[in-house]
Amino acid sequence: MKSMLLRWLDSDVGHSFRNSPTAIVAALIAAVCLFCAVFAPWVAPHNPFDLTTLELSNARLPPAWSEGGSSNFVLGTDDQGRDILSALMYGARISLAVGIASVLLSVFVGVAMGLLAGFLGGWIDAVLMRLCDVMLSFPAILVALLIAGVGRALFPNAHESLAFGVLIISISLTGWVQYARTVRGSTLVERHKEYVQAARVTGVAPLRIMRKHVLPNVMGPVLVLATIQVATAIITEATLSFLGVGAPPTSPSLGTLIRVGNDYLFSGEWWITIFPGLMLVLIALSVNLLGDWLRDALNPRLR
Repeated sequence: MKSMLLRWLDSDVGHSFRNSPTAIVAALIAAVCLFCAVFAPWVAPHNPFDLTTLELSNARLPPAWSEGGSSNFVLGTDDQGRDILSALMYGARISLAVGIASVLLSVFVGVAMGLLAGFLGGWIDAVLMRLCDVMLSFPAILVALLIAGVGRALFPNAHESLAFGVLIISISLTGWVQYARTVRGSTLVERHKEYVQAARVTGVAPLRIMRKHVLPNVMGPVLVLATIQVATAIITEATLSFLGVGAPPTSPSLGTLIRVGNDYLFSGEWWITIFPGLMLVLIALSVNLLGDWLRDALNPRLR
C-alpha cells in the first residue's frame, strides 16, 4: 500500500497534486468529512437518533461558546435536544452515501450507453442521442422531485432502504446523460484509430473491443466529470430532503437538518440551520475543487 502511494506521488498526477495547495487543502477537508461520516458511530460524541438518550430540557441550546451553552454540546442542540455536531456526522453519512451511489449508477448507465452509441453508430446512436436530448429538456431537480415524490406516494410505509433506492434512482435518471454524451464523443474518435482497426481485422468481437480497448481510453473525462458530479448529486439530495421528499425523516440528511433548522432561523436559534448548511458547503466545495484539479492534472496540454 505504501509503495503504491509513493509511486502515485512520483507520477505526473501526483506531482501536480503535491504542487497544488488548493488540491491538498480540498483533499484534507474531503478526507475529514468522509472519515467523520463513515465512522460516525465511533467518532460522534452522541447518538442523535437514539430516542432513549434525548431530553427535551436540552432542546435548542446554543453553541458552547455562547451564553447558556453547554460543553456537552459544542455546536448546540436542535428542537428535540439532539447534538448538532453528532447530527452533522450522521447526516453527512447519508448525504455522501446517496451522492456517491447515484453517481456510480449514472456512470454505469451513461458509459454503457455512450459506448454503444459511439461504437455501433447508425440507428442505435440516433435513438440514444434523441433520448439524451429528451432528458436534457427537463430540469434535473424537477425530474428528481417528481420521481422521488411518486415513489414516496406509492410506498408511504416502505422500508428505509427502498426509500433510499428511489432517491438514488431519481437523481441518476438525468445524471447519466452527461456521461453518455461525453463517452460517445470520445468513442467516435477512438473507434477510427489503428489499434481498434487492428482488433477488428483479427476478428475480435465488438463487445470485447469496447470493453478491453475503447473503454480504458475514454475513462479519463469520465473520472473528472464523476468527481464534479458527486457534489452536484449531494446538493440535489439535500434539496430533495429540504423539500420533504428525500431521505426519510427517521434518517435525516443534511438537507433535512437544514429544513428543521429553517423553522427556528428567525427566532434566534441560527445554529440549527447554519452549521448543517456550512457542512454541505464544505463538502460540495472540496469535491468541486478536487474535480477542477483533476481536470487540469489529466489535461496533457497543461503539463
